[in-house]
Amino acid sequence: MTHSTSIRLDSCAKTFANGAKALDPMSLTIEGGETLIFLGPSGCGKTTTLRIIAGLESPDPGGKVLFDEDDVTALPIEHRNVGMVFQSYALFPNMTVQQNIAYGLKIRKTPAAESKQRVGEMLEMMHIGELRDRRIDQLSGGQRQRVALARAIAVRPKVLLLDEPLTALDALLRERLRVDIDSLLRSLGITTVYVTHDQAEAMSLGDRIVVMDRGKVAQVGTPQEIYFEPQGEFVADFIGTMNRLDGNVVDGVFQTAGGTLPLADKSNGPASVLFRPENARLLPSEQASLSGTISTVFFLGDRNRLIISGISESDITIEAQNSVSFEPGDRIGLAIDSKNLILV
Repeated sequence: MTHSTSIRLDSCAKTFANGAKALDPMSLTIEGGETLIFLGPSGCGKTTTLRIIAGLESPDPGGKVLFDEDDVTALPIEHRNVGMVFQSYALFPNMTVQQNIAYGLKIRKTPAAESKQRVGEMLEMMHIGELRDRRIDQLSGGQRQRVALARAIAVRPKVLLLDEPLTALDALLRERLRVDIDSLLRSLGITTVYVTHDQAEAMSLGDRIVVMDRGKVAQVGTPQEIYFEPQGEFVADFIGTMNRLDGNVVDGVFQTAGGTLPLADKSNGPASVLFRPENARLLPSEQASLSGTISTVFFLGDRNRLIISGISESDITIEAQNSVSFEPGDRIGLAIDSKNLILV
């Protein structure tokens, strides 16, 4: 593909007829060829944003959607040249696999020879050539998802839009398709907007992630920026596992029920600190300034997950090597580098 379409949202908000506000004004640029993920809990506005990009919803007056520099705000979906994959697949049950893939080409009046060639390319790309003559009700969930992707891509859209495409699949198949989709998107170079509530999908597929909270953009950044530099408590709590310690800061030392931690910040007063499980090192309790009691041990195969109480008001979660034995009731100490603490 020689050109990848950029997308610009300019003050796009959405208020429904009943007065419900689904989306606060949003301005955002999606670079050509980028895979941008909208991530957030149910009802946060991510699917509404996708539908505005698609042309299935109109933004409130004053909002604009531009593909490259072309204003497409008033154009319906059939005139935007977008490919869309839904959570429900939306395949035609009365058609075979190859007929489903060819559907978009047919309504665009693509010549028969070219249509046949493109369908063949899609069957090969999605590794479903042996399924070409099967009906949709004869396919597994993963096979249906591949057909839906093939149908969306066959028309060579300017923009590919995916709305929770893997949600209905089991965990192992989701993981496999995630790898396949990532490889596919990288090879095609199509500008892609992907909606999900699954953090692992967002982290593995996105060039950038837009974290949304109640109709607002909470943070935009690379997966690394979102994870290591969360802006605000919502993003910190929503992305990955985040531990919280409540206490007081006195001359740069954070004091909590389970001990103390040095901080880079020298302020004083009530405060909380956040940290990731992997940023804590385990020590014998007598060697640590911060210690608690193991209340639960979960063996996860490649590691142990420890739930520790007595350090703060709420329990904290720590990941530990599976080669070391831990038992509920054991006292354990923690060391956390100040650069890995987020003071809130």
